[in-house]
Amino acid sequence: MQLRNVSVDDVDAYIRMRCDPVMMADLGGPLPRAGMADKVRRDARQAAADLAWLKMIVPDPDVPDVVAGTVTLWSHDGESGPVSEIGWMVLPEFQGQGLAKRAVRTLLEQARDQDRWGVVHAFPATGNAASNGICRSVGFRFVSEVDVTFAGRVLRTRHWAITPRTDLN
Repeated sequence: MQLRNVSVDDVDAYIRMRCDPVMMADLGGPLPRAGMADKVRRDARQAAADLAWLKMIVPDPDVPDVVAGTVTLWSHDGESGPVSEIGWMVLPEFQGQGLAKRAVRTLLEQARDQDRWGVVHAFPATGNAASNGICRSVGFRFVSEVDVTFAGRVLRTRHWAITPRTDLN
């Protein structure tokens, strides 16, 4: 497995992940296809400028055009200042293979090695057993259940936090 920056050529993967009712079930339902190309362009610009780590998960480096999903680490304004957040999505045909866990761990190790992002937070839906399991197994600390807004939708989530510099072996 390897991670690479999102590129403008990843529109189809974004559509498969973000516009699919099954993929988006824990995130309030599918997003509209309109605007996905613009979203990918914005994400590719942010990744190229190293403002956020927007990575495509490539399961086999020998087949770089096949992507399994995304893992992203970015900063945004929270109620009490900047918050570093990580999130991930893996397409159904690649789920259950440990790719998301490896991708999350890889990105957190990069954050540790660069001493960047500080405390990293994750907010998987309370009903998303797989993502909550990844948080537990990678070493996140459970903070609380909390409502978060995603794409204009309020979601009930489990709030997890990890400090890569001290919490990763």
